[in-house]
Amino acid sequence: MTVAPHDPSRDRSRRSLDRRQVLVAGLAASALLATTAVPSPAAAAAAGRADGPAAEATDRRASLPTARLPRPTGPYAVGTVALHLVDRSRAEPWVPGTSARRELMVSLWYPARPGASARPVPQMTAGAAAHFGSAEGAAAMNLKMPPGSVDWGATLTHAHEAAPVDRRAGQLPVVLYSPGLGDPRTWNTALVEDLASRGYAVVTIDHTHEATEVAFPDGRLATMRIFDGAPPTAPEAVTALLEKVVAVRVADSRFVLDELARLNRTRFGGALDLRRVGMFGQSAGGFTAAQTMHDDRRFLAGINMDGQMDYVGGREPDGTHLSGVALDGLDRPLLLMGSGSEGSGDYRQQPSWAAFWANTRGWKADVTLTGSRHASYTDAGVLLPRLARQGAVPEGGLAGAVGTVPPHRALAANRAYVASFFGRWLRGHDDHLLDGPSDRFPEMVFAR
Repeated sequence: MTVAPHDPSRDRSRRSLDRRQVLVAGLAASALLATTAVPSPAAAAAAGRADGPAAEATDRRASLPTARLPRPTGPYAVGTVALHLVDRSRAEPWVPGTSARRELMVSLWYPARPGASARPVPQMTAGAAAHFGSAEGAAAMNLKMPPGSVDWGATLTHAHEAAPVDRRAGQLPVVLYSPGLGDPRTWNTALVEDLASRGYAVVTIDHTHEATEVAFPDGRLATMRIFDGAPPTAPEAVTALLEKVVAVRVADSRFVLDELARLNRTRFGGALDLRRVGMFGQSAGGFTAAQTMHDDRRFLAGINMDGQMDYVGGREPDGTHLSGVALDGLDRPLLLMGSGSEGSGDYRQQPSWAAFWANTRGWKADVTLTGSRHASYTDAGVLLPRLARQGAVPEGGLAGAVGTVPPHRALAANRAYVASFFGRWLRGHDDHLLDGPSDRFPEMVFAR
């Protein structure tokens, strides 16, 4: 009997396919269970004042573990405003057969001068927080947190709603943020606030009907709708779904940038510098950032935080189906930030990252946060350890969710490398942190 030689690339491809099938199956379970019967923020507030079952629910929430976001480190206070955008040129892609137009919720974070009586805004609205922590929400789906185990609505940001822009910051470079598949736009607030406190306008995007919940100002809660009937299981169907997800995300991102040009004139008094635009994201959001740069030259620089850049399908010799940005590369800078999760880290371990590395013509770097996991590049890295100390532990343990890197070190590294990258490429301020290994952050390992 002849034994074929072992091909490591086939192992990587098989692990990639398995991870995507598991992800889609998990999303399917959430989508099939999801409901729009979640109270609006106003209704939730009213329920909290009522007697009977609603009051009992309020008392129960008061006894649940709560989390606290770390303070931003930049020289400016932070303001934020939520914006409801409607793309009337585009049909809603996840609800076919209707006249609905594509609706998005985004938040703009910026340097601000809040008044003395200003209060920080919650990380999530009451309705969004309730769904996020339910059995159908991203906390259970992506983090394996027990449903109903945390009062997610109690977490406050350090930002002040609609506070005036601090003009001492000058014109603000603009950075878009796209979250991971299923995650809301609020699920990287610790990093986003920090970047805004350093003098950036950061725009976080909810990808409607792909996030587990998106709360609109009129009280509607749009839940996940990315499946048409039964979830796909065949590789080619999974490929088609993921191609559509990325295409919709890229269209969302380009539309948001279009709208910012209008809002800069009508609402923000020209404070946004739309000649200096970057983008970053985690997981599918990192893929989105890279592909958006590929498709739209207005985006000058980007960061992919642990997001593969291929689909299921097996069209390539190693079993992958590479994206346009992996096949063509970029002529503008992109930073790859890997984790300690299986199949991540050094670009040589990921076929799509390796293809991008070989094909790109612009500046590139690849760093890995030692001891991290996929969710370490989100608010999970700073919030879950605190919640675990109060008894709210993810299924499989805390280390399985966010790794073994100390939370304060992971946060400091994430903030420093993101700020260094955008400082270098959007502001012309190079602190040389990205030149190579640093004694300040021995956890960050550079691939060469």
